[in-house]
Amino acid sequence: MTAAARLIEEMLQGSRRALARLITYVDDGGPELGEIMRAVHPHTGRAHVIGITGPPGAGKSTLVWALAAEYARRGRQVGVIAVDPSSPLSGGAVLGDRIRMPAGLLPASVFFRSMASRGQLGGTSRSVRSAVHLLDAFGKDVVLVETVGAGQSDVAVRTIAHTTAVVSVPGLGDDVQTLKAGILEIADVYVVNKADREGAEQTAAELEAMLKVGLAAAQALGRAVSGDGWQPPVVKTVATDGTGVAALADAFEQHRRHLTETGRWHEVLRRQAAAELQEALLLRLEQRLSGGDAAAERERLVDAVGRRSLSALEAADTLLRYVAANETTGSRASD
Repeated sequence: MTAAARLIEEMLQGSRRALARLITYVDDGGPELGEIMRAVHPHTGRAHVIGITGPPGAGKSTLVWALAAEYARRGRQVGVIAVDPSSPLSGGAVLGDRIRMPAGLLPASVFFRSMASRGQLGGTSRSVRSAVHLLDAFGKDVVLVETVGAGQSDVAVRTIAHTTAVVSVPGLGDDVQTLKAGILEIADVYVVNKADREGAEQTAAELEAMLKVGLAAAQALGRAVSGDGWQPPVVKTVATDGTGVAALADAFEQHRRHLTETGRWHEVLRRQAAAELQEALLLRLEQRLSGGDAAAERERLVDAVGRRSLSALEAADTLLRYVAANETTGSRASD
């Protein structure tokens, strides 16, 4: 039995230490990744995955902490994946204000892990999805995924989460207009955090007005605002003292019920599967191009694109043909 197989067995029996080690394996992207994912896949698909995203300074970390404690009070098993910026020197997570989080005060039902974005765009990282699967297989009922402070295009969390919350706060200028072009459009639930600040009512009103405009436009076209009848609520919270956190957890539960009752749950799972398959294909292709003759061919084509003798698409087609030809040759040789 391999070391990874032993850890998987221990994790499925409830070992938090084994879970932590396995998350490290998938985060490192080592050769054990395929074995781990193959073994845990049949044990996944039960957790409610909730993505928490929004701009820097919105208080996402404190809100996630408060949500984890709220779910724990409700008797739920909770996993938290917090994606942090990567250190330019070590590549590891720059924890920032997360060092102030009272980890020792959380109950045993909560498992927390910080992961580095490793420079990947979209507010998450490639290994986050695998870590979510591990927490799911471990038996967590709810998995909270907090993204790096996100901008307009950082919407990758939607391909991981069943429910996505976009957090905004008053006092950041015209934040609703700034975000509306991209990230606001992915929300299933809107959160106005730090609602004890001046301007919170205005921020909530702007969000609600935006939703009404969207609903009116959708009705004019003869469809529901989100395509399935769900109208995202706006929830005001003060994460530092817990105000509104229970109502936010209730909104997440209502969205999950909506997904299951309308049959949309399976559509969401299929959307996630499509994104995961695309990531896996890209990973396998990168691995095949990372060494030997394939790496040399890749470098030759990079030079050709740089000299303008080939377009990038032509080079990609050439490289795919090269990989396919060598895979075929390798298969015949092994036969």
